[in-house]
Amino acid sequence: MKLIVGLGNPGKEYENTRHNAGFHWIDCLADEINATLKLETRFHGLCTRVSQGDNDFWLLEPQTYMNRSGQSVAALCHFYKIQPNEIVVVHDELDLQPGIAKLKWGGGLGGHNGLKDIAAKLGTKDFWRLRIGIGHPGHREAVVRFVLHPPSKEETGLINEAIENSLQVWPLIAKGDFQSAMLKLHSK
Repeated sequence: MKLIVGLGNPGKEYENTRHNAGFHWIDCLADEINATLKLETRFHGLCTRVSQGDNDFWLLEPQTYMNRSGQSVAALCHFYKIQPNEIVVVHDELDLQPGIAKLKWGGGLGGHNGLKDIAAKLGTKDFWRLRIGIGHPGHREAVVRFVLHPPSKEETGLINEAIENSLQVWPLIAKGDFQSAMLKLHSK
């Protein structure tokens, strides 16, 4: 993998919202591997290049707001010649309950505006996704309010648990061994 993207919205008001699960995942990984993300205006995001063993990869948190995440991803990918199949996008997932994390290759975008914009800018839906479950409010009309607000204390604990569980398979993801990572992650 050459690029790990965490999705979210910049700004203090969004910091602890459900929609920022991807940012939170990247922050946890950066802490774990002792990496520091810095604002890189040409990539419209916070990013850093990491060397870990034989792997060189980028961590990226787009600062373009969710609906324009593809602008940041495409800028970095085009500059460094990173192919869509070398990308993992970490994002909040309405269709999974808090506490659940799943890996997925390509497929539908589930109405996620960040994923839609990335797929539009890259010209393909064929990239890896690490989906962090946040649950669903029950009604379609309530989704925007739901994702842009902080989860309950109980849900926060479960979302953090999903992030921790998925970070345990990070070494497999970094090597591109997605089959083993899925087997381990999906059996939790």
